[in-house]
Amino acid sequence: MNENLPPCPKCSCEYTYEMNALVVCPECGHEWVPGESGTEGGDAGGERVVKDSVGNVLQDGDSVVVVKALKVKGSPSGIKAGTKVRNIRLVDGVDGHDIDCKVDGFGAMQLKSSVVKKA
Repeated sequence: MNENLPPCPKCSCEYTYEMNALVVCPECGHEWVPGESGTEGGDAGGERVVKDSVGNVLQDGDSVVVVKALKVKGSPSGIKAGTKVRNIRLVDGVDGHDIDCKVDGFGAMQLKSSVVKKA
């Protein structure tokens, strides 16, 4: 049953199985498309792709607009939807916070790419 399925690229488990169009690892829970597994390995060493809430690819130096109101710890008011943030930097942040930026009135902070849209 498992003879022509590739091992898991994350943990090298050989007990992978098919679920619809995906291959799933029962040990670590990683899911991937078997045809794209070769291209994923090539991209892992290169530049990673960060997309905004509507699917546009973000790059360092882009300007973005916040698409939903955000609460800010320690501040009586949060960041309002529609706030424009200029000159972002893409980072490997904590908990999915992959944008490093300065927001007017709040200072330096990290945002998730899922709450912004490219301006």
